[in-house]
Amino acid sequence: MLLEFIAIIAAGFGLGGVVLALNFLVRKRLPGWAMPAAAGAGMLAMAVWLEYSWLHRVTATFPDEVEVASTNELRVWYRPWTYVVPQTSRLIAIDHRFDRRNPAMPDQVLTQVLLVARWEPSRQFGAVFDCAGRRRADLVDEVVFGENGAPLNARWIPLAEDDGLLRAACDP
Repeated sequence: MLLEFIAIIAAGFGLGGVVLALNFLVRKRLPGWAMPAAAGAGMLAMAVWLEYSWLHRVTATFPDEVEVASTNELRVWYRPWTYVVPQTSRLIAIDHRFDRRNPAMPDQVLTQVLLVARWEPSRQFGAVFDCAGRRRADLVDEVVFGENGAPLNARWIPLAEDDGLLRAACDP
């Protein structure tokens, strides 16, 4: 967050400096408001670029085995440009490096789910997906595994057939 703030300030100084140099070259023929307006426009443009490039910058750091299952698009009144192009503020991903399948239950997969949001710490948790039953059980403290590998005390959450998280977990 601090680095983005510094980048926004630097963009303002940079564009303001370009207009100041241009004003010097044209022998001070530009209006007095041109330099502060350019600095403000540069700061706004940098802030918008940082917001819209967040998803690409974050997913570029993921290993190849991490698959983005869904994203959350945001439209807010104080950012009117988000009504034209919605901004992505959160994502849910499956880390296939942790996929485990039990031969006794071939329709279930145990994996890691990643929750990533802008301005928030990333979180991850284990989950068991029942691909045939279209449901998910998060691995919390109460969940233990029986002798056959079945999760016990699990609270199963039903999922829609077209759920992105279910598809990402079951179709690697």
